[in-house]
Amino acid sequence: MHKDTLLKKLNDKTAVIGIVGLGYVGLPLSLRYSEVGYRVVGFDIDQSKVDILKQGQTYIEHIGSEGIARAIKNGFEPTTDLSRARDVDALILCVPTPLNKYREPDLSFVLNTVDALVPHLRAGQVMSLESTTYPGTTEEELRPRLEKAGFTVGEDAFLVFSPEREDPGNAKFSTHTIPKVCGGSTRACLEVGLALYGQVINTVVPVSSTQAAELTKLLENIHRAVNIGLVNEMKIIADRMGIDIHEVIRAAATKPFGFVPYYPGPGLGGHCIPIDPFYLTWKAREYGLHTRFIELAGEINSTMPEWVVEKIADALNEREKPIRGSKILVLGIAYKKNVDDMRESPSVELMTLLQAKGAEIAYSDPHVPTFPKMRRYAFDLKSVELTPETLAGYDLVLLATDHDRFDYDAIERHAKLIVDTRGRYLGARRNVVKA
Repeated sequence: MHKDTLLKKLNDKTAVIGIVGLGYVGLPLSLRYSEVGYRVVGFDIDQSKVDILKQGQTYIEHIGSEGIARAIKNGFEPTTDLSRARDVDALILCVPTPLNKYREPDLSFVLNTVDALVPHLRAGQVMSLESTTYPGTTEEELRPRLEKAGFTVGEDAFLVFSPEREDPGNAKFSTHTIPKVCGGSTRACLEVGLALYGQVINTVVPVSSTQAAELTKLLENIHRAVNIGLVNEMKIIADRMGIDIHEVIRAAATKPFGFVPYYPGPGLGGHCIPIDPFYLTWKAREYGLHTRFIELAGEINSTMPEWVVEKIADALNEREKPIRGSKILVLGIAYKKNVDDMRESPSVELMTLLQAKGAEIAYSDPHVPTFPKMRRYAFDLKSVELTPETLAGYDLVLLATDHDRFDYDAIERHAKLIVDTRGRYLGARRNVVKA
């Protein structure tokens, strides 16, 4: 009975959708549900975010204020009041799953959120977890919490895992065009999950269990982490041999089959690639397994910032300068180009390492005007405007994130020395060192 009622509401768009966590995943998902005609309640613990949204404004650069204002007009309600969970038919959890300092999964955001929601739940709701996690989380952590509250999963409460797939700043894909994987705790849960996403995502891909859905997300990110680790190792070899790895990758990418280009960089950034593989590493230990590929790739990728700092030291040394006392301008501090997303940005690790060696650090990033509050890092800095005089005033310019809005010709003309970690400058250049 509960299932049929919920399916009807989801399919005729009379269901109220609750999105918990209004960040890079939850906010675009909220706007998508609102856009197709659902009433949406957005939950976040950050009152300042809620206040900004209520004014029809944005705090994520690539998500325009117009879309938020339109959603508010259509009944989108941002709130910090988790008791409003009783008013919704679906709860989609989009909260962070970082690693702790021992590189072990930190599920505190997910579990604290679920614990705070449970007292307000009622029969006939579906809960979907989108946060990346290890296989078994939904069944081992979420399901018991629902059952302890008196619900029977698959009958009067429905539970699914459907991993987020967002690529901030990628104009080729949007929330509704990226196929979505979904696994349910029971067959009835899967049926409800497919209805939950079917109206807002063009292609929903069912899998046999929540564990399969959880492992699917990890495989996607481990695939990238291992391949990036491979090209980062190839970069070091090519550098020692005096070969430009970016030229080699571009040449290899002309092969129309059997090769997918991955590009090296100064380290791994974002909320997925540096973190997610270790969720599987941690869980695999329970089964007596050692994830050698994952750990080796992680080892190589995590040493990239130190390798870049060595290249910086060598480049300055050639010009009879130490790092200590050198003025270094970091170009781009977001984790990838053309976005304002700072999560796990390797640029910030580079700034920290260089500052520890005595460098005077500044940065320029058209997407990040002021250095934001971060859990692990603190810099009291604002973005420097790039002028000929500014560029000429630094001993070294470090290209860390290659935003398209940078004028690379002007940077090359006026900078004394450039260390390029992104392969933006092709061929041999007078004042460019590849790293």
